[in-house]
Amino acid sequence: MIRAFPPQEPRPHPLPAANASRKSGLRRAAGLCAVTALLVGTGAAQITVNTKTGEVTNNSTGTSISTIDRRYQQITPTHVPLAKSELDAKTRQELIRLMQAEQGFAMRPFPRGHKGLTLVANGNLEPAGERYLEMVTSEGMSAKPGDRVVVTDVKFERSRVVFELNGGPDAKHRFLRHVQIGAGPDLNPVVQDKGQEPVGARLTLTFQDHVPELTGKDVKALLAPLISFDFKTPIQAYTDTLPAKLKEAILDHRVMVGMNTDMVLFAKGQPESKTREMDGQMPFEEWIYGRPPQDVEFVRINGNHVIRLEVARMGQTPVIFTRDEVAGLMRTDGTPLDSPSQSHTRTVAEGDARPDLDKQAPAAAPSLRNPGEKLPNDDDRTQVMKPVHFPKQKPEPQPGANPDEEQSSASPSAQPPPSGPPSASAGPAKPQSPPAGASQPN
Repeated sequence: MIRAFPPQEPRPHPLPAANASRKSGLRRAAGLCAVTALLVGTGAAQITVNTKTGEVTNNSTGTSISTIDRRYQQITPTHVPLAKSELDAKTRQELIRLMQAEQGFAMRPFPRGHKGLTLVANGNLEPAGERYLEMVTSEGMSAKPGDRVVVTDVKFERSRVVFELNGGPDAKHRFLRHVQIGAGPDLNPVVQDKGQEPVGARLTLTFQDHVPELTGKDVKALLAPLISFDFKTPIQAYTDTLPAKLKEAILDHRVMVGMNTDMVLFAKGQPESKTREMDGQMPFEEWIYGRPPQDVEFVRINGNHVIRLEVARMGQTPVIFTRDEVAGLMRTDGTPLDSPSQSHTRTVAEGDARPDLDKQAPAAAPSLRNPGEKLPNDDDRTQVMKPVHFPKQKPEPQPGANPDEEQSSASPSAQPPPSGPPSASAGPAKPQSPPAGASQPN
């Protein structure tokens, strides 16, 4: 039930800041309730959007509607036992000495920017979902999943530990960069560098009240959802961040439609040759693997993803794959884009198709009418095809069968002169009258 409330008169004095923010929050909540009531009244499905994680849930079915790549989804919290005692100075120095210059592999994209990512000990990641993706898009990416990262600095604060990765996101001596020393027109900057922008990232590990007593193993276990410090090869570190089916394909050196160029390089390595062509208005790049008599794979790449895969084998027809199999796996729910029941194939008959009239209705005759159009001479009854009457063939004329009809149809001038002696059955020949104006012989 939806009620219509009359608008309230504005107050003459402004509200306090806290009360105003509370009122605005209530208005947003009331608006959300009104939208939900409208959805219920109209019979539409209700959905819930988690602004922190970016997860969209269908309330009617209880299923999650995933629109975010799994690399930006919320992490699974760890379960590392933490001590209740506070970290002392000696343990702090040991952790700095242990974690400084430690190398690991990124399990999630690390964005640039001063704020960076915040990980709650045995808790969630902040931000996650849409805001995580927006941060990477706006600030840029410092390290993608599978890249090697180096802990360049460790800072301890009251209830958190800040890790600088790959040099950190802030420029060194950012205030001294604006200071120059010299006499007269010759001024030299205090900071002598090439002015390169930092490309590092920042990761903050937060605790509830204080930083407890930790060992190096505990710190690495807490950071495991974002950084893996295990000994791995680059391909192992990269494939550990992918779904099981996609990881198996890369380790088996198979290419799937929808892979990006990094996945193709990890699966097949550098191609033997590359060509650049145009398909209509779309440019693409063809990566070619193998040479005859071996199997030859033509991997067509547009932008950064595989859009077509053609596998040619000796003595066989080339097999072409165009269906994207990776985009569905990279979503948070891991479901494919198309259900297996859907079929995208059809059989085309070659030559003149002859349907079985006992089982199939004959095809409609071609017509210039629009669908549903009727002409004035059409009646409302169903048109039934009537039997076709063919014209009867006339008998061939026999000479002399109808002499009267032949004489009436043929003109005298068109008749040829009789040749030869008259026949006896025809009777004596009649004398012909001379033409008009001709002189008669004496």
